Amino acid sequence: MSESGLHQRALALSYVTIAYNVVECTLSIIAGILASSIALVGFGLDSLIESLSAGIMVWRFRRRGPISGEDEERIERKAERLVGYTFLILAAYVLYESIDKLVRREIAEPSLLGIFIALASIITMPILYYAKLRTGKALNSKSLIADSKETLACAFLSVALLLGLGANHLFGFWQADSLVGFVIVVFLAREGLEIVRGEHGEA
Repeated sequence: MSESGLHQRALALSYVTIAYNVVECTLSIIAGILASSIALVGFGLDSLIESLSAGIMVWRFRRRGPISGEDEERIERKAERLVGYTFLILAAYVLYESIDKLVRREIAEPSLLGIFIALASIITMPILYYAKLRTGKALNSKSLIADSKETLACAFLSVALLLGLGANHLFGFWQADSLVGFVIVVFLAREGLEIVRGEHGEA
């Protein structure tokens, strides 16, 4: 595929990510309010951050035209850093929510809609991650590769949400959601710092 075609694919994947996450955000917040679940509301806010990362990619790949290689590299690096910052924002939020739920003993009520949302994300996000990663490698775009990692992080958060809701519903183990959240925070913070510093790898 030509470079122009790859840019169009990157844009299409970014638009799909934004559209999916807007729907996911809306449903998650509704489900969270109905079930009095901070976990579901938090997951909806995470979807907004994922949309922000995809929006950065739209900005990145719509900037096409007669620009020098130096300008292209500058735009790429700026987009990469911006995506890295969204990782750190998300890490801070997940850490806050995980600690807050433990301290306040916030227990999510059973939510079939929430479980469906988590399952849908677990199926969809890895597909988008793989497509973005392949396209990013083909374009040699570190910013798109970084954005693919944020999509993968969303899949991890979906697993955490499902484990939290499932463990609470089946076993009454309400702490599961927060404990998995701490593991995800480590991943997000490490990846975010590496991306901001330009030290992350391709996969």
